[in-house]
Amino acid sequence: MKKTKRIIGGDKLILIAAIVVVTTLFTIFNHNYFSVTNLVNILVASSLVGLVAIGHTYLIIAGQNDLSPGSVAAFSGVLAALLVSNGTSLFLSFVITLAAGAVIGLFNAFMINKIKLQAFIATLVTQSIVRGFAYILCGGKPIAIGDKSFIALGKIRFPNLTAMGSDFTGIPLAVWIMLVAFVVFGFILSKTKFGRSVYVIGGNQDAARLAGLNPQRLVTICFMMMGVMCALGGIVFAARMNSGQPAANVNLEFDAITAVILGGVSFSGGVGTMGGTLLGVLLIQAFNTGLTMVQIDSFWQFVARGALLFFALTTDYLRKENHARQLLEASKRNG
Repeated sequence: MKKTKRIIGGDKLILIAAIVVVTTLFTIFNHNYFSVTNLVNILVASSLVGLVAIGHTYLIIAGQNDLSPGSVAAFSGVLAALLVSNGTSLFLSFVITLAAGAVIGLFNAFMINKIKLQAFIATLVTQSIVRGFAYILCGGKPIAIGDKSFIALGKIRFPNLTAMGSDFTGIPLAVWIMLVAFVVFGFILSKTKFGRSVYVIGGNQDAARLAGLNPQRLVTICFMMMGVMCALGGIVFAARMNSGQPAANVNLEFDAITAVILGGVSFSGGVGTMGGTLLGVLLIQAFNTGLTMVQIDSFWQFVARGALLFFALTTDYLRKENHARQLLEASKRNG
C-alpha cells in the first residue's frame, strides 16, 4: 500500500477512491449509471471541461486565473461554424478560430501585465466582451453546420468493435483529443524547462526574476495557451451539437476550476500535476452526470456544484496548512 501511494501519490489515490464512491453511490440509485454507454457519455461530457482544465492547470499553477473560457468556447464554435458556412475551407476555418483564441488570451495577458489588472477582473471583462461578440457574429441565433467533415469531427468513434460481434461502437474522437492533450501538456508541464518555469513563477515571482525568468512572458504564453484550448474545445463542442451556439458553455470555467482544484492544484500557485487534473475532471463530470440521472432538481444541482467547489477550496487550504506545518517541523529539526 505504501509503495502504491508513493508511486501514484496520496492525493491521487484519494481522488480515485472518490470516483469509485461516486460511481457506486449513483449506481445504487440508478443501475444504468454503471453501463458502457453512460461511462462513454461521461467521457464525452468531460472532453470540453478537460481541454479547458488543461489551460487552467497552467494558469493556476502560475498564480493566475481565467473566468472567460465559457465565452471563448461559445465564440469559437460560432466563429468556426460561420466561416465554414460562408465557404471557407475547414482547415483554414479551424486555424483562424484557434488564432482568435490565442489573440483573446493575449488580450487577457495584456490587461494583467501592462494595465496591472487582477486576473479575476481582467478575464471578467473578456467574458462579457467575447460573449457579446458571439451573439453579434450570428445575430443571436445558432449557426447550423452543414459541412459533413465538420460534423464528422463530433461523431467519429474508434475503435469500432461491431465487426467482431461486440456492441461497442468506440470512443468519440473528442475524448481521444482530450486524452492526447493531457499527455502532451502533462509532459510539457513536468518534463520541460518551460513547465518548471511555470511552477517557479507561481511559487514566487520575485524569486523567478532573480533566477533570470521573465514572468510576464510566461504568463502571456499561459494565457495564449488557454485561449487556444478554449477555442479547440469550442470547435469540438460545435461539431457535437451540429451548430455554433452563442449561449453555450455558460459556467464552463466553474466546472474547470473546480476540477483543477479537486485535482490537487493549489489556488495560490506553484503546486499541481496534470494527472491530478484529469482525475478531477472525471470526478466532477461523474458527479454532474449522476445528479442528472437520479433526477435531482436543476436548482439543487447548482447548490451541489457550489458545495463541491467549497469542498475543493477547503481541501486546498488544508493541504497548504499541512505543508506549512511540515516545513516548520523540518526547519526545527534541522535547526
